[in-house]
Amino acid sequence: MKAEIIAVGTEILLGQVVNTNATYLSQELATLGFEVYYHTVVGDNVERLEEILRDADNRSQLVVLCGGLGPTDDDLTKDVVATHVGKKLILDPTAMDKIEQYIRHAGMPMSENNRRQALTIEGSILVENPNGLAVGSLVQNQNQNYLLLPGPPGELRPMFYEKALPLLKKMLPQPDQLYSRVMRFYGIGESLLVTELDELIRTQTNPTVAPYAKTNEVTLRITAKAVNEDIANHMLDHIEEKIMEKVGTYFYGYGDNNSLGNVVVQLLIQNNKTITSAESLTAGLFQSMLGDISGVSKIFKGGFVTYSKEAKQKLLNISPEILKEHGVVSAACAKEMSEHARNILDTDYSLSFTGVAGPEELEGHESGTVWISLACKGSETQTKLYHFNRDRSYIRQSAVMAGLDMVRRSILKC
Repeated sequence: MKAEIIAVGTEILLGQVVNTNATYLSQELATLGFEVYYHTVVGDNVERLEEILRDADNRSQLVVLCGGLGPTDDDLTKDVVATHVGKKLILDPTAMDKIEQYIRHAGMPMSENNRRQALTIEGSILVENPNGLAVGSLVQNQNQNYLLLPGPPGELRPMFYEKALPLLKKMLPQPDQLYSRVMRFYGIGESLLVTELDELIRTQTNPTVAPYAKTNEVTLRITAKAVNEDIANHMLDHIEEKIMEKVGTYFYGYGDNNSLGNVVVQLLIQNNKTITSAESLTAGLFQSMLGDISGVSKIFKGGFVTYSKEAKQKLLNISPEILKEHGVVSAACAKEMSEHARNILDTDYSLSFTGVAGPEELEGHESGTVWISLACKGSETQTKLYHFNRDRSYIRQSAVMAGLDMVRRSILKC
């Protein structure tokens, strides 16, 4: 069954509100087996909303409308949909009782427009709103289905998950459902990844392969349509095997909300290894990222932020001769920073970052020149030169990601 989402609200068109509802609803509808082909945003205007509904009728069997269910005169969604399907608006006594109790508890006067939130379309199925007063509804009219939801995400999301989702499963069950798996890659750009997977992407049917570029990494969402999860997993495993044959060396983990930092911390915990860092141009960004991850205290003893030459000498005992002969933007400086930090805190691993975040040059090196060194107990220290582009923030973030990947590969190699 094809579906589309219509967000109603002039505030969205003006850029005052971000339409996060469409993203959430698309993800949830996909898991139910609905194919979402269109997203539309329309202002609080009767004629334009009616026009959008006519278009939707010609291409979708499920139309989800979010917004426009409140008490004010510009909340027109129920009125327009009711007219569109030739039905009346009627007062729902349960919803009205909830509103009256709320008004009475708040000690406010009952205004006439509060009654609007208790109106529902004749013959529709009520969708209760656990976190608000505006009721939703599922309207079925011939071959069309209209799901009306409130606009505020704090109301829409729990309402959809707790009430609308079970209702759709019951009233509009889909023979197949969509099952997705997100694969995450670092060290390869989207264009090269797509080139490597060109044949898979061009010939895809079921499962499908969709690349998404993110800051300093690329993700692949592989999606299978199947009658159950076991069959879907078999299909996903097969396509993943082909992907790994092509670009597996860049793969680091799964999941929408996963991160390279989280993967590295979990690897350190699993292998009972500790880490520290000595940071110059990143100015504590690596350590701050570690601090955001739950359980990091098991593997992170602390670290050093040595932005100046004086700090490098006093905190890390970097020799003045090294700084004078090679400078701070050098392999020699990076190597001493990582090794001295590891020795001082007696950790298994130590990362150091030194270079030029820009925008000006430093010691004759252009912006984006970064040395990263990884010292590991019992192994030879690795020191690598990177050249990152763009602004200061991107250069610093890129350096942290590169350092994390050095640690990840080192742990997996051992």
